[in-house]
Amino acid sequence: MKSWTGCLNACHSLSRNCLAAISPLRLFAAVKPKLAIVLGPTAVGKSDTVLDLALHFDAEIISADSQQVYRYMDIGTAKPSKEQRQAVPHHLIDIVDPNEEFNAAMFRNLATEIAYKLADRDKRVIVCGGTGLYIKALAQGLFAGPGGDPQIRQALEWELEEHGIPWLYRRLEQVDPQSAARIHPNDRQRITRALEVCYATGRKISEWQSEHRFNDLLFDVLKIGLNRPRSDLYDRIDRRCEFMIRAGLLDEVEKLVDMGYGLDLKPMQSIGYRHLGLFLRARISLDNAVDLMKRDTRRFAKRQLTWFRGDREIRWFDPETQRGNIEDTVREFYA
Repeated sequence: MKSWTGCLNACHSLSRNCLAAISPLRLFAAVKPKLAIVLGPTAVGKSDTVLDLALHFDAEIISADSQQVYRYMDIGTAKPSKEQRQAVPHHLIDIVDPNEEFNAAMFRNLATEIAYKLADRDKRVIVCGGTGLYIKALAQGLFAGPGGDPQIRQALEWELEEHGIPWLYRRLEQVDPQSAARIHPNDRQRITRALEVCYATGRKISEWQSEHRFNDLLFDVLKIGLNRPRSDLYDRIDRRCEFMIRAGLLDEVEKLVDMGYGLDLKPMQSIGYRHLGLFLRARISLDNAVDLMKRDTRRFAKRQLTWFRGDREIRWFDPETQRGNIEDTVREFYA
């Protein structure tokens, strides 16, 4: 049995180095660039709405979609068509291979640099996407806490193996009750991270987060949220899934596998790719794969809306019936 006390004492003897803030290129300007962000659940109609706005206001588009960054994954990520990308420049699409790392911090760095360069050319920018963390990172910044401590993490893993996640959660309740109140008792990753920060720095992760408060603001931001009646949205989701199958999503997944991108890669575990991967492994039928794809896409849309509804800065519109209101709101913002 490993000694927690011994490992923890060893960890406390290490220097308390904190991870430098992962922040974008610091470009100082007299006036912050204006950033119009169009967000919402999958299949709600973001791409068409943003394309119309970009054409009307002579803007370029930054994609805030965590899956569209990957090359060769086109159909299942609903990337804008070649014609749409020729009509309006789109940024941060097809920039990494499926086996390469990409995250919110990298997105923020790249998107910020692009937005400032476009602003230098007096070009307007519209952000389009449904990845809530990416949008939050760009608009409000990222919490930069201390880096990981391998020894402390190993000790926590030993505790987890011997006593289970409830044991670690009770430990978190003792050392950082504020964080424990916000973290689900079964969220292994966040519980472990919160304890690691506390033991590595002697400070609660809730204190680090409170100091940051996501106030690293580099833009003047307008947030346009798109939503539809649930039955309409779910019908669009089902029809999109069926269209993806007809458009050749299964062939796309097979091609990715043939290229050496395994089904266990993170992007290959996303909706659509994961389900057709189960079919290719002969675990479920194609009909079952499509049904599960539809179900999980609907659930994903629900989670997206739950995330976005926590942001009171978002102004909500129906993209079908309030297109004129959206355009007027963006025009007023740019004025």
